[in-house]
Amino acid sequence: TAPHAEAKLVRCVAGAVHDVALDLRPDSPTFKQSFSAELSATNGVALFIPEGIAHGFQTLMDDTTLFYQMSVSYVPESVSGVRWNDPAFNIKWPIADPIVCSRDSASPDFIA
Repeated sequence: TAPHAEAKLVRCVAGAVHDVALDLRPDSPTFKQSFSAELSATNGVALFIPEGIAHGFQTLMDDTTLFYQMSVSYVPESVSGVRWNDPAFNIKWPIADPIVCSRDSASPDFIA
């Protein structure tokens, strides 16, 4: 979140992920819409995520590693998020019952 909003380039260097970008910019024509792609070490696809776009992923293979290039230094205190399976977004995740980290499990539902 501002003033520490960050753009990032994400690439998978080992394994594979289902990667999701979610537009949380209220003035954007794609507000609340998501885009997903499979990133893998095999396909070499990278995803650019602009400021104001939420980012999440599910690993599809054991021993998966993502590489991030950030526009600014990471500031953990400024991190915010929304619940990964919030019905407001209708994101189709490939794994229905994933193991979710405590921070993401505690993320709130989206409030417009």
